[in-house]
Amino acid sequence: MLEGLDPEQRAVATALHGPVCVLAGAGTGKTRAITHRIAYGVLAGILQPSSVLAVTFTNRAAGEMRGRLRQLGAQGVQARTFHSAALRQLQYFWPKAIGGGMPRLVDRKIQLVAEAAATQGTRLDRGELRDVTGEIEWSKVTQTIPAEYAYAAAKAGREAPRDPTEIAHLYAAYEDLKRDRSVIDFEDVLLLTVAILQDRHDIAEQVRAQYQHFVVDEYQDVSPLQQRLLELWLGDRDSLCVVGDASQTIYSFTGATPDHLLDFRARHPGATVVKLVRDYRSTPQVVHLANGLLAQAHGRAADHRLELVSQRAAGPEPVYAEYTDEPAEAEGAARRIRELVDAGVPAAEIAVLFRTNGQSETYEQALADAGVPYQLRGAERFFDRPEVRKAGIALRGAARFGGNDSLLDEAVDLPSQVRAVLSGEGWTTEPPAGSGAVRERWESLAALVNLAHDLAAADPGATLGDFVAELDERANAQHAPTVQGVTLASLHAAKGLEWDVVFLVGIAEGMLPITYARTDEQIEEERRLLYVGVTRARERLHVSWALSRSPGGRPSRRPSRFLDGLRPGTTATVGRTGAGAGGGVERGTPQGPGAVPRRAQRVPARCRVCGRTLTDAGEMKLMRCEDCPSDMDEGLYERLREWRAVQAARSGQPDFCVFTDRTLMAIAEARPETPAELSRIPGVLSRKLRSYGTDVLAICAGHEGAEVDEDD
Repeated sequence: MLEGLDPEQRAVATALHGPVCVLAGAGTGKTRAITHRIAYGVLAGILQPSSVLAVTFTNRAAGEMRGRLRQLGAQGVQARTFHSAALRQLQYFWPKAIGGGMPRLVDRKIQLVAEAAATQGTRLDRGELRDVTGEIEWSKVTQTIPAEYAYAAAKAGREAPRDPTEIAHLYAAYEDLKRDRSVIDFEDVLLLTVAILQDRHDIAEQVRAQYQHFVVDEYQDVSPLQQRLLELWLGDRDSLCVVGDASQTIYSFTGATPDHLLDFRARHPGATVVKLVRDYRSTPQVVHLANGLLAQAHGRAADHRLELVSQRAAGPEPVYAEYTDEPAEAEGAARRIRELVDAGVPAAEIAVLFRTNGQSETYEQALADAGVPYQLRGAERFFDRPEVRKAGIALRGAARFGGNDSLLDEAVDLPSQVRAVLSGEGWTTEPPAGSGAVRERWESLAALVNLAHDLAAADPGATLGDFVAELDERANAQHAPTVQGVTLASLHAAKGLEWDVVFLVGIAEGMLPITYARTDEQIEEERRLLYVGVTRARERLHVSWALSRSPGGRPSRRPSRFLDGLRPGTTATVGRTGAGAGGGVERGTPQGPGAVPRRAQRVPARCRVCGRTLTDAGEMKLMRCEDCPSDMDEGLYERLREWRAVQAARSGQPDFCVFTDRTLMAIAEARPETPAELSRIPGVLSRKLRSYGTDVLAICAGHEGAEVDEDD
């Protein structure tokens, strides 16, 4: 279970007791680390699957986590969003806590907000309606009641879309309308669950008896309401692992705050803090740009930024392009994308990311004109599309009565069965010419065909019934399969995703940072938004801007200030001193007599001979490259091996369970004289230091006949 994990990921996976905080930079394998942590705890018998609740912020992320846990043999672990977990508890406990049937949950509150505005004699255009709905959502997740909205909004520095007093009245009218109709919204799910757990201690204890261990992903995005719910789930226990990156805080407008992440150590002084900075996603060129962006940042999140270290081979430098106007910029991006697709880059591995959804139309047209398929992320949900619904009905029927379906007579495996069924729904082996609705329908069905191939590859014995069950599970979790087309998405919608090639477009003043970002905090969040965009790219990154909005317009725009000092020919206008934090492990305050304090292990680790950055676990133990000369004491090494053989025989375990050869080599090279020096050697964990430290130091000092500590 631990093979293939780097030292910091392994530290996450094996830290199964007490509070744990994982500060994970973009692309550093945080999902891998926490899923291996859960699976390792389950397989070791430390965690019971049904007692673990892992929460994250999107259905896609929760679905991915469940899939990985299944592959690792940790079935039965609950991986859900905050809302999904709370809704299940609310539905279960409602009859006991409240009585009767639970109110209906409304999917979209915007229509109710419009009706509430009408009762107040207020007319809202589409934009105002969306903004007022956002203010109501923010109020609820920050636990602000209508009467306190104006004060709370002013204190938070929010720019209300209308007069704050008017919004407070609309908010109150909205709540009245919900009560009159006996409906609740998604924020109510959290609020009501919190209320029940606060008021009914018997129910709170029942929930705590069910869930003993919690993992929270994207912890920088929790709202005060979600934090309160988490505290009620936990009670007075500390079996909690949180994962996040303050530099990826981009949802403060929804009430998210990184303060809970940054204050974790203050709330839990004994917490283990692990910093993941080895970036396995992006090339050194992309990582260099990402680090450069944060090096110019200010504020509390910037003070805790992580300095990423790419683990990939070198790639091309980021490409910067300036255009006369926005249509020319879109045409330039589409032309380059066409070239990449023709050169063999899959369209699904390319993304065009922009600041606002209003920018997408120009790129949709440009890609259509270039004959490039695309999908618009954030549009209609995959499983809600009519063609997907019809396909699901057809597949379900074929799974049930397939023995009588002539379409399946020659279908020998799952992919061919799915292709046969979907051919009756309009799917063809070749995509239709052009773009538009016909092409989008084909792309949806093609995604189902690709999913069938993936399922068959993972389980060659999978049946059509298994495929339908997989679709049902994904539909419930809104975990859509990949559509084969270039992704068009806002920077906010791109969070958590990655592509081989990313085009960051419209990176100009007034767009990024956006015009209405005026305060220092708002400007810094815009910078973090660009950072998120940059770190979505694995290999190639294209950054562009236009000097005017439309052809013939006055070229008054200038590139974003965030690029100053980063793109060729410019100098930084704002600077910081000091590097970001490296990776490593920081243990909580040692407890008990005789505890040996451990110094934080910092990475990137460098060879003590040539200075090269070390990434191989074996080289990191030695603190030198494999090929660099060794100053190991051969006699000491042999004495340590003889001692190890005796200890292994006494305990009835293999030699490497005492210390590995690499660790013994590292000890023989370092020749430690004190417990503190010995503890700094990778592989000498606190337990082994207590068990074997006295013996090892005695052997290093030239004393023979060392004995193992029988008390441990």
